[in-house]
Amino acid sequence: MLIKMKNVNYLKNILIIFLLLSIYSHAHSEVIILSNCKNEKDTFKKNEYILDLKKSLMTRNFIYNNKSYKKYKLTDLSIKKKNTITRFIYNEENKILTDKIGYPQFYTQLLFERDQPNIKIKTVINNEPAVSFLSKCDKIEVFDSES
Repeated sequence: MLIKMKNVNYLKNILIIFLLLSIYSHAHSEVIILSNCKNEKDTFKKNEYILDLKKSLMTRNFIYNNKSYKKYKLTDLSIKKKNTITRFIYNEENKILTDKIGYPQFYTQLLFERDQPNIKIKTVINNEPAVSFLSKCDKIEVFDSES
């Protein structure tokens, strides 16, 4: 009798875990699109950031205008006028950060704050962080979708 009770409890636990996993996998995902982003240094025909929080991915789609394209093409022949960059992202409080680019002693990350149009760049040199303004976006759209 005791063995049957243990088996029933074991089956209940497995069922509960299965239900929780299925609920988690059908959770709402959030996608944030920041578009028409303006940069003081460069000008673009298109400059947008898509933050897919469920997939933990940032996709940046941008097209240089002629002036910025010519400026970068002079020093780097591999520059393309139309570009897409994908980076992993993660949440830290109300901030969204891209993966670190660089070496452990020196790296950079893009920094997004929820519901804010400003995009910043975080630079860390020998564990000393500095945050600078990078771009301001005219439009923020937040999409909640059920997966």
